[in-house]
Amino acid sequence: MAEALTRLVRRLFGASYAAGAIARLSGGASQETWAFEAVSADAPTRRLILRRVPSRPSAKVGGMAIETEAALMRAATAAAVPSPEVLHVLTPDDALGRGFVMARVEGETIPRKILRDEAFAGLRPRLAFEIGGILARLHTIDPAGFPELKVLSAADELAQLKETYRADGQPRPVFEVAFRWIAEHAPAEPTPALVHGDFRHGNFIVDGEGVRAILDWELAHLGDPMRDLGWICTNSWRFGAIDHEVGGFGSLDQLAAGYEAAGGAKVDPARVRFWEVFGSLRWGVICLSMLSRFDRGDRSIEPAMIGRRASETEIDLLRLLAPRTRLDSAVSG
Repeated sequence: MAEALTRLVRRLFGASYAAGAIARLSGGASQETWAFEAVSADAPTRRLILRRVPSRPSAKVGGMAIETEAALMRAATAAAVPSPEVLHVLTPDDALGRGFVMARVEGETIPRKILRDEAFAGLRPRLAFEIGGILARLHTIDPAGFPELKVLSAADELAQLKETYRADGQPRPVFEVAFRWIAEHAPAEPTPALVHGDFRHGNFIVDGEGVRAILDWELAHLGDPMRDLGWICTNSWRFGAIDHEVGGFGSLDQLAAGYEAAGGAKVDPARVRFWEVFGSLRWGVICLSMLSRFDRGDRSIEPAMIGRRASETEIDLLRLLAPRTRLDSAVSG
């Protein structure tokens, strides 16, 4: 890898460069992510990221080619959506597999730090508004340039989710109720727009000034843009700060104000709530899948830690579908 990266950085930046400080980063369950530097005695060091498909038979992840992910990131940058600069899409001559090289963006992704550290105290009150504006600009990117992206309706996603849930064979009464509620309350389908698909903590980088970059576009598709708003509002991504419905740092009113101020459509809170319910169920099914992996013999830490969170999503769904005030009224009546 060192030799191949050195040849690449010399083609990109000049003959004086060599690749160094190569290290695989943690996280990224579907794609490999490597940090490295292009170092020269005559020019500034460039800090870079290699994102590539792992060495396995499947050439796609989530139905998207990694080259499409790179193209989406370039389109995002052109639409004033903060995204790492894609410097090069790999070719067979690079001898590094399939993927792309991007500039490394400095900042923080760890929710605990973003939600609690003093360094971000000034950012938190305005972060929901800023994210609303970013999502509005993201959703206006012309999807015509990406004909290979899937079109997913709420019904499509619900069917896929139910198939995964049934296959894992771990029935949960609360999940059964949630599946029925979602099927009965699905809103009318809008004109499909570009949707990030996984807009949450861990997939954006911030510093004290604001959002520096949006990461992990591999689940992008065409669908209801309110899905992205509902996902960032899902309680699983509040990390204990449950009174702040947007990522543990802001309100839906702030998010909607930023979205509409940047040219997005008027935000319907009921539609966002629908996708919040969907998001809680979706994460719960993902947790059950991780638990199933653990039961099948994968004794690594990740499936064990994520799998145990299925019960948290059951509580979240009960709070959304049967609020305590409603239960109290039923008992007193």
